Amino acid sequence: MSKLIGMVRKHWAYLAGALTGGVGGYFYWFYIGCSSGTCPITSSPSMSVLWGAILGSLILSTIFETKPR
Repeated sequence: MSKLIGMVRKHWAYLAGALTGGVGGYFYWFYIGCSSGTCPITSSPSMSVLWGAILGSLILSTIFETKPR
C-alpha cells in the first residue's frame, strides 16, 4: 500500500491531468461531438475520453513538472 501511495505522490500531475482531460473529453463529445459519425476521435465517447486523458496528462505534466526524489 505504501508503494501505491508513493507512486501517486510521484506522478500526481499525470493522474490529475488524465482525470481532468478525460472529463473534458467526455463533455466535448457530449456537447459538440460529431453528428455524422465519421469523425474518428469525436464520434464515440470512449475515444474522446481516451484522447482527452492523454492530452490532459501531457499538458498538466509539463506545467507541473515532477522532480525526482
